Amino acid sequence: MANVIAIIPARGNSKGILNKNIIDFCGKPLIAWTIEQCIKAKNVNDVWVSSDDDSILDIAKQYGAKIIKRPCEISGDIATSESAWLHAIDFLQQKKIPLDTILAPQVTSPLREAVDINNAISKFIEGDYDSMFSSSAADDLFLWEESETGLDSVNYDYKNRKRRQDIKEQIIENGSFYLFKPEIIKKYNNRLGGKIGHSEMEFWKMFEIDNLDDLKMCQLLMQGFLLKV
Repeated sequence: MANVIAIIPARGNSKGILNKNIIDFCGKPLIAWTIEQCIKAKNVNDVWVSSDDDSILDIAKQYGAKIIKRPCEISGDIATSESAWLHAIDFLQQKKIPLDTILAPQVTSPLREAVDINNAISKFIEGDYDSMFSSSAADDLFLWEESETGLDSVNYDYKNRKRRQDIKEQIIENGSFYLFKPEIIKKYNNRLGGKIGHSEMEFWKMFEIDNLDDLKMCQLLMQGFLLKV
């Protein structure tokens, strides 16, 4: 089995919700759910949290993660997740920690289970993929975009609307987590590259927290589907 390391980026000073990564979510700091899901996943060998914020790092340690202090220059509003992952990979490699595959979950997507992670890792290894994203299926998702002439249908021809049963299933990159080999992100500065795969999750697990309305909705989904209270 490949050595899979989870690297969870979680910077401070979030914009939409103050201290979003550690806000209370169903009785725990939001980041705690992602840490615990990674720890419970039997195919994950180690869990690290990368942050510029000491409060986040302290909470990460309390819930069993190891920590990486991220430099301020790659922690601002315009900093990419890729920069955090690359910094963490260099940190781990300097410590001679073996890592074949990186699991990169998003803290703001708490609606997942350890089994989702395990299934994805198994598929990643069996399919010999270089990178992978968590996905959700969409049977009826019709996208439009505004243009200078009005509205244009993007992923279907509205003038030739097909029956529901004739529409090819579409795949949503839901952002819950990614898998990639270290050499892929180093080569492309991108979480996706090489042979790309996807691992499907239930549709309701795709929702993420960007604002207070999202927080309320995800709490209801967590309580209804995973906590069953």
